[in-house]
Amino acid sequence: MAKQSLQPSFLAAALLAWYPRHHRDLPWRHTRDPYAIWLSEVILQQTRVAQGLPYYLTFLRAYPTVQQLAAAPEAEVLRYWQGLGYYSRARNMHRTAQQVVAEFGGLFPDNYAGLLKLRGIGPYTAAAIASFAFDEAVAVLDGNVYRVLARLFGLHSDIAAPSSRKEFQAVADQHIPASAPADFNQAIMEFGAIQCTPAKPDCLFCPLQPSCWAFQHGQVALLPVKSKAKKARTRYFHYFVLRQGDRIYLRERREKDIWQGLYDFTLVETDVAELPADELVRHLDALGAAIDTSVAAEPSAAYRHVLSHQKLEARFHELPLTKALPDATLRDLGLRAYSAAEIEALPKPKLIANYIEQNG
Repeated sequence: MAKQSLQPSFLAAALLAWYPRHHRDLPWRHTRDPYAIWLSEVILQQTRVAQGLPYYLTFLRAYPTVQQLAAAPEAEVLRYWQGLGYYSRARNMHRTAQQVVAEFGGLFPDNYAGLLKLRGIGPYTAAAIASFAFDEAVAVLDGNVYRVLARLFGLHSDIAAPSSRKEFQAVADQHIPASAPADFNQAIMEFGAIQCTPAKPDCLFCPLQPSCWAFQHGQVALLPVKSKAKKARTRYFHYFVLRQGDRIYLRERREKDIWQGLYDFTLVETDVAELPADELVRHLDALGAAIDTSVAAEPSAAYRHVLSHQKLEARFHELPLTKALPDATLRDLGLRAYSAAEIEALPKPKLIANYIEQNG
């Protein structure tokens, strides 16, 4: 496949001229603090700017420095992260903060190679911090940059394949100006986010249109090439909302599965959407749960929740207790009765938080 020949100075000049007139005013673009930049990059890896901005501001208010994040309890960190999803990133970020404090005296390494030595910081995040905080000329490579480069230069390698990173990184590094690496990286990411978008890019008013391989060859909609992810599987959760008076039993999810470290109700997972009545009774008998059948409700309608590679369909069974659960059940399942105020302070999956908010 022939590639478009383009002078690096043209790409840099075009983006650096475009950026001041079109970029969004975002708080992490007004700081050289590597901690604040790192936090923004971790959040924006998983969510759109409009959704991530409130979390960024709240997180920085709670933990203004990497030292304060490192000293915080993990459960508290997860509570501030609640609703963003990808909770492993919050746990990794917490551990990395502790590494920065313990091994680097609370100071982030000031170069790309040093940043890569931190747990949980990969090539993209290291490049972002190195360029934005320390003006190192190393190009970032996120989804927006992949798209801009693929269309501009006619790159047809599958961006979902790890082997393609080296090719795209070489092209990006070739065009980053040593005099303005931070501005160039911000510009190319912003250009992909609001100009060279995945669907309906604004090609008519694009400053790179005359040199864009995809535009000239009618392949804008075909690039970048990205193989489809495998189909998400569906899991069926049946939650037992065990209430005794004004307290509800919850447990911390400790197994290596989704939502590790977060709190939810005891549950039964099945291969089908419905939980037969005899199965429900059998599980409640195993719990030693004394149910007040006079006020027990029908199971809720399905709550659906989509994760990156899974679809969840959850039903909640409201089950008032006439007496406390046996100590053996609490010990074996890690259950504990919590008040409403205590539950509010616990880190919970968005699915559970939504149910509690709607049902008290």
